[in-house]
Amino acid sequence: MIETNPHVIPKDEILNRSVFFVSDGTAITAEVLGHAVLSQFPIAITSYTLPFVTNKMRAEEVRDQINAIYQRTQIKPLVFYSIISDEIKSIITLSDGFCQDIVQTLVAPLQQEIGLEPKPELHRTHGLSPKNLSQYDARIAAIDYALAHDDGVSLRNLDQAQVIILGVSRCGKTPTSLYLAMQFGIQAANYPFTADDMDNLQLPAALKSFQHKLFGLTINPERLAAIREERRENSRYASLRQCRVELAEVEALFRKNKIHYLNTTNYSVEEISTKIIDSMGLKRRMF
Repeated sequence: MIETNPHVIPKDEILNRSVFFVSDGTAITAEVLGHAVLSQFPIAITSYTLPFVTNKMRAEEVRDQINAIYQRTQIKPLVFYSIISDEIKSIITLSDGFCQDIVQTLVAPLQQEIGLEPKPELHRTHGLSPKNLSQYDARIAAIDYALAHDDGVSLRNLDQAQVIILGVSRCGKTPTSLYLAMQFGIQAANYPFTADDMDNLQLPAALKSFQHKLFGLTINPERLAAIREERRENSRYASLRQCRVELAEVEALFRKNKIHYLNTTNYSVEEISTKIIDSMGLKRRMF
């Protein structure tokens, strides 16, 4: 009979880990950096995002939640945290989780290099303060602009657009426009080409004077058909034939007018947005 070691965790269990993103602010930074690190490993995760952990009672609740998972699974939850208060921080780090301070990991070597003492402030990263108020206003204005100029609803004030995104229905124009606005404060309009345009597809007169701002999106017809099928099942709009026709016409238009374009099939909205910024030479505003 072969004895098993009770302390050895089965391999299939290691591939699924509980992950906590804990912060005294929004926890956005903890999530972004934590996911970036975790993406390097072939594991599945069950995530818990816990923002605004700013008092002892809240911290103890988080600690108890971490400990409960460990007691149930005997596998340490992974904890990515960003907390300023030493008291709150110690409560989290004394839990049964594997705790990583995502900010201090970078702050310590920077402090040594720069020769300055860090002065952390609560909510500095994603909070609203007089220092970043103008940037916040710019982001809100960009979001308002994207909503007002979505799907060709308005062709007014296109001179204020930093980019005008073109493409067929459901190729990613709207989410990309909103992501550019929300993440980078970029004013993005978008214009759709519909089935009715295909018989005599041309660049609309209102867009011709802004050709330097145009950027096209395309997608593989099979992927487009699948996306459209979810919206209008068994329709001509969602048929593979219709998707092929529309995409062929639109891509020909892009080439004819020398409009930069991107096939979005294998890209996330974050990647699409970044490629547009890079291609168009747009300025990234970080918030």
